[in-house]
Amino acid sequence: MSSIARIALNRPLRRLFDYRIPEGLDLVPGQRVQIPFGRQHATGIVVETGVNPPAGITIKPVISAIEPWPALPDETLQLLNWASNYYQHPLGECLFTALPASLRKGRAAEEKPEQWWAAVGTGEELPNNAHKQRALLAWLTDRDNGASERDITQAGYTRAQLRALQDKKLVEPHSRAIRYSATTDPDIDSRVPALSAAQVEAARQLAPPGDGFSASLLYGITGSGKTEIYLHYLKTNLEADQQALVLVPEINLTPQTVARFRHYFGDRIVVWHSALNDGERLSTWLKIRHGEPVVLIGTRSAVLLPFTGLKTIIVDEEHDSSYKQGEGFRYSGRDVAVYRAHLNGCPVILGSATPSLESYYNAQQHKYRLVRLEERAGNAQPPEICLLDIRSRPLEGGLSKPALEAIRKTLENGQQALVFVNRRGFAPVMMCFDCGHIVECPRCDTRLTYHRRDRAMRCHHCDYQTAATDHCPECRSEAFKPVGEGTERSEDILATTFPETPIVRVDRDSTQRKGSIQGILNTVNTGKPCVLVGTQMLAKGHDFPGVTLVVVVNADGGLFSVDFRAPEQLIQTLLQVSGRAGRGRVPGQVLVQTCHSDHPLLRTLCNGRYLDMADQLLAEREAGQFPPFRAMAIFRAEADSMEQGLTLLDSIKPLTQARGIDVWGPLPALIARRANRHRSQLVLNADNRKRLNFLLKGICEQLDQQKLPGNLKWMIDVDPHETG
Repeated sequence: MSSIARIALNRPLRRLFDYRIPEGLDLVPGQRVQIPFGRQHATGIVVETGVNPPAGITIKPVISAIEPWPALPDETLQLLNWASNYYQHPLGECLFTALPASLRKGRAAEEKPEQWWAAVGTGEELPNNAHKQRALLAWLTDRDNGASERDITQAGYTRAQLRALQDKKLVEPHSRAIRYSATTDPDIDSRVPALSAAQVEAARQLAPPGDGFSASLLYGITGSGKTEIYLHYLKTNLEADQQALVLVPEINLTPQTVARFRHYFGDRIVVWHSALNDGERLSTWLKIRHGEPVVLIGTRSAVLLPFTGLKTIIVDEEHDSSYKQGEGFRYSGRDVAVYRAHLNGCPVILGSATPSLESYYNAQQHKYRLVRLEERAGNAQPPEICLLDIRSRPLEGGLSKPALEAIRKTLENGQQALVFVNRRGFAPVMMCFDCGHIVECPRCDTRLTYHRRDRAMRCHHCDYQTAATDHCPECRSEAFKPVGEGTERSEDILATTFPETPIVRVDRDSTQRKGSIQGILNTVNTGKPCVLVGTQMLAKGHDFPGVTLVVVVNADGGLFSVDFRAPEQLIQTLLQVSGRAGRGRVPGQVLVQTCHSDHPLLRTLCNGRYLDMADQLLAEREAGQFPPFRAMAIFRAEADSMEQGLTLLDSIKPLTQARGIDVWGPLPALIARRANRHRSQLVLNADNRKRLNFLLKGICEQLDQQKLPGNLKWMIDVDPHETG
């Protein structure tokens, strides 16, 4: 009798499919296969072999194995099985998340040779006005081995110019394997970052890789040199044939981090993030799968890749919300990294100046080792944080006169200032001061943001856009004015106030083009006086030695939110952005504008001691019985009407009745309508995580068996980062 394989597909289905293994075909778990699925062929991943299928059914045979080796080795397969069970997500979609897009489609796991181009003519016949073609031909002539299209476009030339030279038979293509890494410096092996006495003591407390699993929470204040500790740890502990993973929360942090790591590791550094093209992703994936001794720097999804020699995991800025996937497979990259280290028997280092309350609580419970680094690197001192009460003060672009005067003095001293405005656009609201009309999104329960640069009104939730007008759409009054501050408005006020000074805006709108963030950083790193204006993108790990003043335009947003995580996120953001000041030789100052200068949390902020605030917030969480003291999950529904979603969640509410589990709702979400979809939720808060997960599994299985209308969708979020 032929053996049977149980196979997962890249479908939102919580079931696996049985197929017969033909004679002469050997399959192992983790292997990619081609199978018949309905009237089509599909790519699947073997989960199990030698299974006993139900009696009385016809089992189709596997067509072929795509490669003779498993795309997902055993440890990665175990990790994704655990993640599927923990986050209650279909196993097939979890498994395929660990593959680059080309392999999900069933293509061969091999690199395509990239076309390289070499000069074969002198270009004498080129017309006199073909300056760019002449320059490209000369550039290629100087390269004995030619250059790839990637190299050519990065050098500033275009494919059209290349094709024009090909048509004139002045260049010709040849094949060469893809190589993305930089040239290795022969001195790299001997490079080890020098550490201060405080850094040496912190590094000493981190467990070496040979001691098996350990989790360390590296609490290092901003500017204390956590990256130097990561580098020193890897240089002194990682052997030449081993792999390491360094997670960063944002793509925009990758170039800065890669440059520092490449100085010490050269060609061992590879990257993984969403801006890579298919060829680059496949190349990196193959290096990892084939066990090349790489140090991978990547965003959230890098933790799911098929490592075979992983010996160390580092999670930088471990508190950052970007580690939590917001749709589809809703996993936490940080938490999966900890489990992967446990599964792999290797150390994981979680680093942050503002650790998440979950990680800090685990350190208090001695599940993690708490390592403190409370001195800034070099002679730098932590910035002085002052609350600036703006009640009854006139504001220009959100900035008070004392704040503008502080910026002026900073610039006169030849230094740089940073203005933190956590809203994109010119103004969050356009309002008529005659009839009171406010422009709202027709697809969401939210207001449109005014973007003056583009003369547009945009929704930051569904990307709806319409042209801005100077008259009220309701009463045609000219008293139609922007209300509130965004980055564009603050930029305009600063440009008017300081006309001789570069004003550099950093938000999602100004950094959409590839390489734009690096260009901005290069401008700032010249050290010349300038003012940076931006959103949270400025608060995440950037090193601006010339910045000595930080102004926070409005610090009150998270003080009174319905989300129990809002105070924690507010304090983390304020301390992170404050940490951009005074990282060089000149001491830094932070002005926090607020209408609630007597608020106890903000007053504690002035001390700059995050762990004191974390203790205070943990006490509040314990009193309210919120995570990390209890486990939480949210069932969410989206439908064409609110009634449909609430009815579905009401139907599962009886299934949630169990000892030690509190149920809240169902209720509309904080933004009840988004992109014309009505959103509702049911919150479960439990004493016991295992009991909650067992309950969730049963409910998900029952929901899967229901035939729901096509316009009604449900999803589950375990350990939610947003509860609104």
